[in-house]
Formats: sequence, structure tokens, C-alpha cells
Amino acid sequence: MTGIVTNVQRFSIHDGPGIRTTVFLKGCPLRCFWCHNPETLHPKPQIQRFPDRCIGCGQCLLACHTGAISQHNGQLTYDRRLCKACGGCAEVCYAGAIELVGRSMSVDDVMRDVMADEPFYRTSGGGVTLSGGEPALQPDFSAALLRASKEHGIHTAIETAAHCRWENLAILLPMTDLVLLDLKHADPEKHRLATGVSNDLIIANAKRLAATGVKTLFRVPVVPGVNDTPDEIAAIADLALQLAAMAPPGSPWASAGPTTELLPFHKMAEGKYKSLGMEYAASGLRSPSTERMAELAAAARARGIHVKA
Repeated sequence: MTGIVTNVQRFSIHDGPGIRTTVFLKGCPLRCFWCHNPETLHPKPQIQRFPDRCIGCGQCLLACHTGAISQHNGQLTYDRRLCKACGGCAEVCYAGAIELVGRSMSVDDVMRDVMADEPFYRTSGGGVTLSGGEPALQPDFSAALLRASKEHGIHTAIETAAHCRWENLAILLPMTDLVLLDLKHADPEKHRLATGVSNDLIIANAKRLAATGVKTLFRVPVVPGVNDTPDEIAAIADLALQLAAMAPPGSPWASAGPTTELLPFHKMAEGKYKSLGMEYAASGLRSPSTERMAELAAAARARGIHVKA
């Protein structure tokens, strides 16, 4: 069993409780214009280029067999349209100016990295989180990773936008201790304008998720001009409360109570877009101020939902 993985990030502290290993899977059905992980959007491997690191050795030119890399007037040029993302150029680029993002990994490959930090999971209450991208787009591989983690007694979490076939999400839940459910907007049309898709399927899946009772934490990326007003956050909080109320009494979700986490937009991914040859549509935005985030948290709490610090 193999999957396409962009990164296995050890010692992660922002993707669930405790110290965790976050496995970033490739492929996402949404196109949020501010996406912090653009390298995970496309389902197949891609080439990232960092021209400022290039030392002009020409090894990539010799390794490329598709004509994507050529030389003109002593300068190396790259035509992404001709590239097959075979990774040959990245293998010989000792300066790190070319990297292959997305590689085929087996469950054993990933678990080898996961188990390296197993003592930290035990002492911190941490574990493994599947993120992306969208784990439900590689359902069999994700299920195998979660199953292997549970066999080792490791706490498991998945981060999902829930825009997928319900069956793809449902097969992950028996091995999942915590779902980190992204909510971008309560309004279907505004959600479509910001992400490329309506939230209808997301909400439908979230209702079915609630019925399972699996513990769920709502995560809201706060993006200027998208959802950064008290009214918009209050509407998202109301939606979260409606969903949480559907959890069966006594279930892990019902026992934990409705909780949300507000995540401020940042521009740390801007360089990734350039390296992938992608336009960064959020370049004109600024991160919400601390005061603004506090105001939005207060708006959510006023609706009766707990806001994770």
C-alpha cells in the first residue's frame, strides 16, 4: 500500500494535542486562494524551483530527458509544460535549487518516521495527524496509516475539509480519535467564491460525522475579506453548535463539547507559490491583528462555543 506524501513533519505542535507527527498527503478538492500548503493541492508529484540557490553546474540539464530544462545564452531555463516531474533533475541538484514535492511512500515508510518519536507521544499526549491536502482523497492509504498507528497504541487525528464522498471519510473514522474539521464560511456562495466549491457537501458530511460521535474540533482560518467580521465568525459558531448538537449523548464529541480554533491568516507560504510557478492571489492581504483575533474569539464565545486558545 502506497500513497503520495509531501512531507512527514515531526515534532508538530499545532495539529492536535501534544507532540505529533503530521503526515501531509497530496491532493485537495478545494482551491482556497490563501492556501498555506499549495504544494499539496495537485494530486501528483511536482517540481519546486529555487533559482536563487542555483550554482549553474548544469547537472539538471544533463538529467532532463523531456526538454523541460534548456540553456540559452548561458542561462538555464525551465518549461513547466514539458516537465513530467520524474525527479531526475532534483536528484542531481546538490545545491537544492530543484526539489521534487510529493513522493510515493509505503505505509511502512511513513510508520518508520512516525515511530521514531513514539516516546514523545506517550509523555505529551500526542500522536499522529493526517493532513494535506485532503486525507480522504487517498482513503485506502490514509486508513492503512491510521490502522497501523492504532496498532501501536498511538493517538490519531485527521484534518479534513470534508468535501469528498462520504464513504471516503467514513472508512477513516473507526481508527480516528480526533477530527480537525475545517470550516471556512457558513454562507454557501461566499464559501464558493473563496474556495472554489460550495459548502453544501461539507455540511452534509459534517452532519453525518456528528452522528458518529467522533470527537471533533472545528478549525477556522481567519482570512481578511473572507470571514474576518464578528457576524461571519458568529455564523460559523452557530453552524458548529448545530452540528455538535447532533452528536449522540455520551459520545466523545458530546462529552467534549463544541470547540473551535481560530487560525489567523499568514503569508509564510508566499515563497512556495513562486517555487511552484503559481500565482499567489493573497499577496495583498495582511495578517489579522491580535486585537482583531480577540474580538472574533469573543464573538464566537458569545454564541456559546468554546474557543481554543
